[in-house]
Amino acid sequence: MITPYVGDRRTRQIYGPPCAYDGAMTSAVDPPIEVAELLVRDAELLVVDSGWEIPGGWLAVTDGRVTGVGPAGSEPEARTTVRASGRLVTPGLINTHHHIYQNLTRSYAPAVNGSLFDWLTTLYPIWARLDEEGAYVSAYVGMAELLMGGCTTSSDHLYVHPRPHLVDAEIRAARDIGFRFHATRGSMTRSVEDGGLPPRSVTQTEDEVLADSERLIGAYHDPGPGALVRVALAPCSPFSVTRSLMTATAELAERHDVRLHTHLAEDHDEDTYCLETYGCRPVEYFEETGWMSDRSWVAHCIYPNDAELRRLAAAGVGVAHCPSSNMLIGGGTARVREMRELGLPVGIGCDGSASTDHASLWMETRAALLLGRYRGGPGAMTARDALDIATRGSARCLGRDDELGHLRPGACADLVVWDLHEVALAGALSDPVEAWLRCGPARAWTTVVGGRILVDRGEPRLPGLVEALRVHGAVARAMQGRST
Repeated sequence: MITPYVGDRRTRQIYGPPCAYDGAMTSAVDPPIEVAELLVRDAELLVVDSGWEIPGGWLAVTDGRVTGVGPAGSEPEARTTVRASGRLVTPGLINTHHHIYQNLTRSYAPAVNGSLFDWLTTLYPIWARLDEEGAYVSAYVGMAELLMGGCTTSSDHLYVHPRPHLVDAEIRAARDIGFRFHATRGSMTRSVEDGGLPPRSVTQTEDEVLADSERLIGAYHDPGPGALVRVALAPCSPFSVTRSLMTATAELAERHDVRLHTHLAEDHDEDTYCLETYGCRPVEYFEETGWMSDRSWVAHCIYPNDAELRRLAAAGVGVAHCPSSNMLIGGGTARVREMRELGLPVGIGCDGSASTDHASLWMETRAALLLGRYRGGPGAMTARDALDIATRGSARCLGRDDELGHLRPGACADLVVWDLHEVALAGALSDPVEAWLRCGPARAWTTVVGGRILVDRGEPRLPGLVEALRVHGAVARAMQGRST
């Protein structure tokens, strides 16, 4: 058991910067709850929000929302109780960039040591075999993996469309699980024949992309509070779609009030391509096509220059920081500290399962901590900074920081009870949040989405998982051309 605090457990105890909350830390509920649907109690430390932490804290949930938090001794009654004794409780982590379908080609040997462009051109022909069944089982298995790594909300960037209704299949998997999901309708229109990288088999025409984008928004996008499914529009990258599609997509997003997502400034080859093709750098092209707004968040953003970074910050563009993928491909990493100092929303992304090869948001958050300190020194990043990026920062990228990324009363009840083995924690007596990322490996002991327990005692509560894994194995073998 970690005992990192001193003083009265019933009083507010803050690690890190002072908290804006000035009320008494009893039960932040008015009127008091009589019987909650779910109570998480006896946490070693409950992290409610940046700067608001409760040693020994509890959290109550009703109708999918946090209805109260407080110190030990003031708990309400509840129909279901989760005891978090000796464990850290945090808001659920939020994944702002992923390509879930790629878990069908994880660690694909012919591609693992190539550059970004080499890696893409090797895998595109294989991904051309993706169908609805593959999209569904890859999403089901991928979301289970995300839940086990403490992720309660994820976006996904599906940009290969060799067959119709692949995004529909992903959304069906999310609904079957009860996972909070932001599907981004990716697109590619520039094939090898048009001067792009992908084969014609995974690209579409502009008319096909725009028509399907409107269809998906109409069929699935839920703009209301607490939505489990939202849709965003996401041309893959500046070098994979035409200028006219970038512009038309921005106009469509404005018309339907949905968000925009793409890769940006990920690789030096992208700079060269944009200069040769469009006569400008990627960030300039991004701005010229109508994307420079707080409706947009972008993946990687490794190579903007200082002036471009300031322009992105002034516009409120968010950044999905993908540390493991960037390190594995060896293409550099985002200047996260400078971005945050400029006010850019910065969130965490695990990126594709064929580049990162895992979907653990805990691992990505730890990697962000390590990279931040490697780049900027020991004062450049703390565990609380990394947690803030993976929760509040990610929620800002998705336009949902009013109800996600924290556990203040009224927030969506998306939370994680974390488990670290007692051997790994031996001697970690002073700070549970730092120990969470430094000691590791940590796993989600309990993951709750919208008040529903989806991981219990470290295992997913997903009735379809065994069958999904069986089908996933068959689809992956067929896609990779393996008979066994």
